[in-house]
Amino acid sequence: MKSDECNNSREKIKEKESVKENVPDNVKNSVKNSVKNNGKGWEAFRYAFPLTVPICASFLFLGISYGLYAVGQGLPWYLPFLMSATIFAGSMEFVTVALLAAPFDPLGAFVLAFMVNGRHIFYGLTMLTRYGPLDWKKYPLIYGMCDETFAINATINLPSQIDKGWFYLHVTWLNYLYWVGGVALGAVGSHFLTFDMKGIEFILTALFAVIFLDMLLTAKKYQSGLIGLAVALSMLYILGPNLFILPAMLVMVLIFCGLFWWDSKDRRESEL
Repeated sequence: MKSDECNNSREKIKEKESVKENVPDNVKNSVKNSVKNNGKGWEAFRYAFPLTVPICASFLFLGISYGLYAVGQGLPWYLPFLMSATIFAGSMEFVTVALLAAPFDPLGAFVLAFMVNGRHIFYGLTMLTRYGPLDWKKYPLIYGMCDETFAINATINLPSQIDKGWFYLHVTWLNYLYWVGGVALGAVGSHFLTFDMKGIEFILTALFAVIFLDMLLTAKKYQSGLIGLAVALSMLYILGPNLFILPAMLVMVLIFCGLFWWDSKDRRESEL
């Protein structure tokens, strides 16, 4: 009996070894690479997650505010969620709610969206060398780019053992999840609130006021902010509250382009 059992066990071992030998090399390599990538991905996640926790706090608060604001303006609860998942442009999503309630003006909406989010052109140029070689990962990284994600991915100095591609990807999808999740909480939660949400549109004004004050507190030069404030107030006085936004942004762009050209000219003359 024992000899039969030993013979059976030997035969099973031989069968397993023969199966292993018959496995193609490309399958073996793919399994090894997948195990290796899973290890790298988990290690990068553990390094990325703590860096996104402060962003989680701010995104959840702003996302909930946006969900409440959008539903309070008459949009169905699912629309803010879909907008946050597809637009994913922060302040532009607040502006989009106002655009949906305004008369149909596709050209004005395009110019306004370009003005508000034109900075992403420079984000893309900055991250070109970092995201370019990352095969499939570069596509979600490009789609999920936002100010906070750019701030982490563009400035981080990673240890050698952390895979850059996985780190960038984890930071991107975590921030995306925080924002969309916050909006969903605000939109769904608005149906359980019994108080009147009239006046909640002031959230948008408060958002831009906080951004402007943060610039005043942290910037070393106040020239850009003061020029923008002066132009906006001038256009508001001349054109009124319904027409001043786009002309004010156009004038700002022209002024800043002129200042950039003048500064470049001075630098070139000083180098000669």
